[in-house]
Amino acid sequence: MRKEYLTVENIVGPLMLVQEVSGVSFAEIAEIILPDGGIRHGQVLEINEDKALVQVFEGTSGLTPGEVRVKFLGKGLQLGLSRDIVGRMFNGFGRVIDGGPPIIPEKYSDVNGVPINPEARDYPNEFIQTGISTIDVLNTLVRGQKLPIFSGSGLPHSRLAAQIARQAKVLKTGEQFAVVFAAMGITFEEAQFFMNEFEKTGALERAVLFINLANDPPIERIAVPRMALTAAEYLAYELGMHILVILTDMTNYCEALREISAARKEVPSRRGYPGYLYTDLSMIYERAGRIKGKSGSITQMPILTMPEDDKTHPIPDLTGYITEGQILLSRMLHNEGIYPPVDVLPSLSRLKDKGIGKGKTREDHAGVMNQLYAAYAKGKAAKEIAVVLGESALTPLDIMYVKFSEQFEKEFIGQGEGENRDIIASLTIGWKLLGMLPATELKRVKQEFIDEYYPSKQL
Repeated sequence: MRKEYLTVENIVGPLMLVQEVSGVSFAEIAEIILPDGGIRHGQVLEINEDKALVQVFEGTSGLTPGEVRVKFLGKGLQLGLSRDIVGRMFNGFGRVIDGGPPIIPEKYSDVNGVPINPEARDYPNEFIQTGISTIDVLNTLVRGQKLPIFSGSGLPHSRLAAQIARQAKVLKTGEQFAVVFAAMGITFEEAQFFMNEFEKTGALERAVLFINLANDPPIERIAVPRMALTAAEYLAYELGMHILVILTDMTNYCEALREISAARKEVPSRRGYPGYLYTDLSMIYERAGRIKGKSGSITQMPILTMPEDDKTHPIPDLTGYITEGQILLSRMLHNEGIYPPVDVLPSLSRLKDKGIGKGKTREDHAGVMNQLYAAYAKGKAAKEIAVVLGESALTPLDIMYVKFSEQFEKEFIGQGEGENRDIIASLTIGWKLLGMLPATELKRVKQEFIDEYYPSKQL
């Protein structure tokens, strides 16, 4: 029988201080028993000698020191796991919210998992197809990678996240693949959008959804990515599945972290965020990867909105240090009506070379990728010169590159929200665009591939 404490000394905001406790540990779950018999739940944020600081999940309104009892349960926040979680929706505490029957767990796991030991890591080296040309060809997602999407307020990152979740797959036949989708601090309309998208497209059948609304407690927002990754680890490392984890929006997660830090009266660091923001983010991101001897894997795509489109803001800045590249969304392309508005030039996948080529995508992939990037960069530079000096300052070849860059944005970057391009279709569009340039300009592609794939009418 667990001991109940009547020693709540102070209540401030969502926090309560309990005195004269013993045997209580960090992150332990507590029950707060109200005078009328009602129960709220909380989590231990800090232990100092015989004092425990508890964050109350449902808030502390109506609670009075001396009238409430606190019982510590001797365990952390746990998630019940079984194969049946696939196709279901949960809140940030792992409770079913889709109206279906409760999950009968095969096991319970503490959500506060640990990053993968570097010694146990296997190197990411297999292609994941998202159906989006700018990612698949130019910033290839590799199984076991952490590849964030940097967005801005008002940009269509929610639509892009839903599209990736619908379309993503591994190309090997017979491989079990699922998506774990975690939404943090979103509005009710956004939640309805995600739920409807997953249901009407049938993507829900191979997905696990964790939904946290903007009016839900901040401590729940802190739990959501950990819940999602605990589910992903079970599916990947115990059931041998390949899991893509999409976390949106990590900025809302970090805001909740800042709110809790302020309530604890911690000394703030950059922009008011706690000094342990880097450590906290790394504990989430580093739970992705492949493990030696395990057939399953976790690939992670965190999505974050950059305040004021500032990529030097602490959240994107620290995320960039921990992850292996970034996909950057462009407000300028969005304003031109191009979807998805992926800004190709500053985007980067550091592991793309490990997931492309013969037997993975196609033998000409690397050359096409490099040539498209170089030609687009050259076209954008020529366009900037034309803005300053006029088109008369451009050579006929420069004009070709300008036209190439314009068509590249319309045909390659731009694609329908329901358009799922396989890698061969994306490479074909790339070769069609390269056909706008003389074959002599294709210096980054091997001649054997030019002979085979370059549009013959241009030769």
